[in-house]
Amino acid sequence: MRRYWRTKVLKVLILSFLILFFSAGLNAQKFENRRMNMVAVQIEARGITNEKILKAFRTVERHKFVDPEFLALAYNDSPLPIDEGQTISQPYVVAFMTESLDLEVNEKVLEIGTGSGYQAAILAELCDSVFTIEIFESLARKAKNLFDDLGYKNIIPKTGDGYKGWPEYAPFDAIIVTCSPTHIPEPLKEQLAEGGRMIIPVGKSYTQQLVLLEKKKGKIKEKKILPVRFVPMLDEDGKKY
Repeated sequence: MRRYWRTKVLKVLILSFLILFFSAGLNAQKFENRRMNMVAVQIEARGITNEKILKAFRTVERHKFVDPEFLALAYNDSPLPIDEGQTISQPYVVAFMTESLDLEVNEKVLEIGTGSGYQAAILAELCDSVFTIEIFESLARKAKNLFDDLGYKNIIPKTGDGYKGWPEYAPFDAIIVTCSPTHIPEPLKEQLAEGGRMIIPVGKSYTQQLVLLEKKKGKIKEKKILPVRFVPMLDEDGKKY
């Protein structure tokens, strides 16, 4: 009798394992299909043509950067809430900002506003080194753990005030800002390398413009390129810049 029950329990355990194994495989395939569709419909069809960028978006699994309650929406054409009242940006906006920087593989990039870590992961697929700053310690810690889990050795994160940049590692070939100050921070301009580019949303809550800057011969040219809406840039006391 004992042998009968041991055999039965073993069969149930094996069956449960097989169900979990195949369910995980089906979920992985489902997410991959949604990711490929996201790239084709939301990004490529809207004019993002850089194959390296498209490959990065096909590679980075956005569902790993969203909160569990929004997992089913991970590949939707929209931003999603994360902790601390922040958001993970709409995929197209991430792609548009990334393409605007015209990145090369050997370049050093600074990101202001790590958030979920998704933008940094995209950049890490394209560049040798990505430095990323997050004002909220809880988000910075969560993103760092995720970078470690996913094997990103070329992302260097820290908690700090992004308005001030990261002078110890300046100058940067490119700077991408994912939160909106009411003006362009002078420290970030100063930390741009010659020939460097910066993409940044600027303005108050409902009147922001995405601005592209480029430094040539020590002078910076600015160009407004797209109306957007980002969370505000905050200082260490939670006040808006």
